[in-house]
Amino acid sequence: MVELQAGRGEWFCALAWARLLGEQGRQADAMEVLAPYLATGWWTAVVTAAELLEGWGRVDEAIEITRVRMEAGHPMALESYTRLLARHGRAEEAFTLLRPHIGEPSLGVVLVDVAAAADRDEEAAALLAARTEHRCSDFPWCCRGLDRDTAIGLLATIRERQGRTDEAIALLRSGSTTLLNNREQLAALLARHGRLDELRATAATDDSRYAVQRLARLLEERGDVEGAIAAYRQADGPVAHDPNAAFELAQLLARHNRGNEAIDVMRVQADARNGDDWILHTLSDLCLDQGRPEDGLGHLDALAAARGGEEDWDLYWIRLPLIAARDGVDEAIAQARSHPEGATSYAAPHIAALLASAGRTEEAVAVLERHASTNSHDLAGYLIDLGRVEDALAVLQQRTPRPPELSDGPWHDDPPF
Repeated sequence: MVELQAGRGEWFCALAWARLLGEQGRQADAMEVLAPYLATGWWTAVVTAAELLEGWGRVDEAIEITRVRMEAGHPMALESYTRLLARHGRAEEAFTLLRPHIGEPSLGVVLVDVAAAADRDEEAAALLAARTEHRCSDFPWCCRGLDRDTAIGLLATIRERQGRTDEAIALLRSGSTTLLNNREQLAALLARHGRLDELRATAATDDSRYAVQRLARLLEERGDVEGAIAAYRQADGPVAHDPNAAFELAQLLARHNRGNEAIDVMRVQADARNGDDWILHTLSDLCLDQGRPEDGLGHLDALAAARGGEEDWDLYWIRLPLIAARDGVDEAIAQARSHPEGATSYAAPHIAALLASAGRTEEAVAVLERHASTNSHDLAGYLIDLGRVEDALAVLQQRTPRPPELSDGPWHDDPPF
């Protein structure tokens, strides 16, 4: 079936079939499967074929098909081509090709990566140092996107690689205090080199949470769980302002069997951000994990009461696993169906999940079959669980794709089939 669909324009079937043939030593057959897709000039097919060829040891062919697309002008081909060259002993050539493109951020990153293999770190550093003198007047137009702070970050990468850690740190500290990328890079660098005191000092003044996150992770790895928790809970720290930092603290507490404290952390966030669904999901999951479904439901009930007793489905369904844990699956399903949106296509997957979790997969299928067109993947998954593979295929193949067609263009970003 996979082989058949591979020839009918089903790209993922073609990909799976080609990989399987390659594993069986049938490389020529694998390339024949991909040939119609490659003939369209579609970039995804080119990259895939190059990866397979490289994995089979046919490096020259991988380089060649990438080179052709590069010369045809595909904007992503130069990066793939030069990385391929660098991986296979031609880093000097790759660096030379990339050098004129130092002003393009994505290719600047590639040039820094390739410079090490080409033993041209100092040349790359000089190119970047020149960019650090530029002060943007109309970002990104005036510098094509490789602004001063981006150049500083890339230059710091080179200096760290050369063992010049202090210089790398000084560079990152000299950049803009508002650029998150450099602050994240600085925190990661300090953590990698175990510079705990400097990381603590950075965490105390950094409101981006990156330094705190790195500090907490480093302390946890060293067995200092209390220190990691304290890093998040420092006075006026990120947990007080950033729900993402609070989430990280809750996960840390839960990892160390302190789930009740984790619930308290997320309850504060849920109170402060009334109706923020991902926070409510996290709080509800923690309550379930701790065997406290009634507490999760209590918070959701209070939220609903604050809204006049009304709750849209996107918030209402969060309570269903909690009801199932406290009162049983049948009660959860009954309450779901009593909701004004309980009969909609977007409610069906949640009701089906309750049934499937109780081992009632056939009932889950029956619920989804009423809304098959909008829930095809969920429905197919349950059908497969029941061993009804042919039925699952029929659901997934409701739209018959066209076979690949040749194009006059040199390359494409969208599938031409």
